[in-house]
Amino acid sequence: MSPRSGVPLRGQESEQGTLNTKLLKLDLGCGAQKKSPEYTGVDISDKCGADIVHDLAKKPWPFTDNSVEEIWSSHFFEHLDGKQRIIFMEEAHRVLKTGSKITIVTPYWSSIRAIADPTHAWPPICEQSYLYFSKKWRQENHVEHYDINCDFDLSECSYILDGEIATGPQESKQFAMKHYTNSVLDLQMILVKK
Repeated sequence: MSPRSGVPLRGQESEQGTLNTKLLKLDLGCGAQKKSPEYTGVDISDKCGADIVHDLAKKPWPFTDNSVEEIWSSHFFEHLDGKQRIIFMEEAHRVLKTGSKITIVTPYWSSIRAIADPTHAWPPICEQSYLYFSKKWRQENHVEHYDINCDFDLSECSYILDGEIATGPQESKQFAMKHYTNSVLDLQMILVKK
C-alpha cells in the first residue's frame, strides 16, 4: 500500500491478504493543489505532497484494473506529447470502471496559455483531440490502424472564457470563440469509459 494514503497499488495486498476493493477517485498530475481530500493525488514530483509519486507517461500505472470510479486531471495532459497522451488515455481506460468518467482540463489551443509555457508539449489541445480515443470514431475515419485501443464516449465539452467575453451577450461569445485568439482560456472535456 502507499505509505501516505493506504491506497491499494497494483500487485499489492492489504494487511488481510486480499486487495482492497474500494473504488478510488484520482487526481492525476495533481501538483500541490489536489482537487479535494477524497481524491488520491498522483504526481511525478515528490516535492508537491502527492499521495502517490508516479510518472503518468509510463505504464503500467500502480492501480489495478477497474479500480477507479472517477479521474480528474487539470492542467496536466498538455504536458504530455502525443505518444504519452495515448499511454495516459490507455491507462485511464484500464483502471476506470466501465461507465466511469474522466474529466480533463487543459488550456485551449487558441489561448496564449497553450503555447507560452515551455513545458507544454505539441500539439496544443482542441475538442477534436479527444475523438481519437473513441473506437467508433477511429473506425469511421479509417484510423483503426493507430496504436490506440481505449474506447471512450465524449460526454461533455465546456469552455472557460476570458472575463470580458464571458460576461457578454451569447452572440458575441460565439463570434469571439470562433474568430479571436485568447477568448477561450481552457477546455474541459468529460469522457466516459465504454
